[in-house]
Amino acid sequence: MKSRSKPDQHNDLDQPQSAAPAASLSLSRRHFSLASLTSLAAASSVLAACTTTGTETPQNKPQVAPPPVARNPRPIRVGLALGGGAARGFAHIGVIKALEARNIQVDLITGTSAGSVVAALYASGLNGFAINKLALTMDEASISDWAMPFRTRGILQGIALQNFLNTTLHDRPIEKMAKPLGVVSTDLQTGQPILFQRGNTGIAVRASCSIPSIFEPVKIGGHEYVDGGLVSPVPASFAKKMGADFVIAVDISARPETASTLSQFDVLMQTFTIMGQSIKTYELEKYADVVIRPSLNAMSSSDFTQRNAAILAGEEAGARAAAEIERKLAAARAA
Repeated sequence: MKSRSKPDQHNDLDQPQSAAPAASLSLSRRHFSLASLTSLAAASSVLAACTTTGTETPQNKPQVAPPPVARNPRPIRVGLALGGGAARGFAHIGVIKALEARNIQVDLITGTSAGSVVAALYASGLNGFAINKLALTMDEASISDWAMPFRTRGILQGIALQNFLNTTLHDRPIEKMAKPLGVVSTDLQTGQPILFQRGNTGIAVRASCSIPSIFEPVKIGGHEYVDGGLVSPVPASFAKKMGADFVIAVDISARPETASTLSQFDVLMQTFTIMGQSIKTYELEKYADVVIRPSLNAMSSSDFTQRNAAILAGEEAGARAAAEIERKLAAARAA
């Protein structure tokens, strides 16, 4: 009998040896695959980064600031307040000429006493040069009317001044002026100020100029009125009341220590100046944005012969103040 061959134990023993290289190959392949995937992922990340860097997305798009919106300047109503001072009032004409030379527009005008005369002429539409010409050709006698026989309430009636203005302005009432006009006077009974904005221009100005004891009081609507300088020497507050946002005030009054007191009229005007100092200071500080003070120390309030010198002094003072006015107006419009 043939002997049965024994199972090949060598083969059984070799099985694990042949499996080890296969497992090693499998691990090697798996390792290669993971490494490849890792490399591909890294490459993809790099490519993605490059792509992201070169492409603007809503998240990383540069933000461009919008251009600033230009603001329109705020409209500013400019008021001109002309103070009292008798013959020194010719200086107001020079100030107006200086403002016009710099194209500084005035929207409304108020006036007291002598200032109301120039205010009425300017509000009517006359420019500074036209008023200048009128002032230099005006006959003083045409606005002086002696109350004959002398009355106890004033030596001048003031009707001549009233007629001169109404004739010059063709009887135009206050409310029909080219620019809004306010004329300041004083109620003789109550002592309260009154601002005329309607009615007969000549009568209102006459009332505003009626210096007590020099001019007779003016009766209007059952009330008697006298010079507006008693209550508002420079009517800046009334310019505000009329709607001005910016007030240019012109103070032609003399300082008490420099004023002439040679005549009876000068003494009376000095009395007015002394009484009105505190009122004027308060009103100008509170309501005026710019105050123009022409140099008139050498001029008497009663000297109508120096009208040309007063006009020149006003023009010089207005020119000096022009830069300040323009600067403050620009700031007000930009506010």
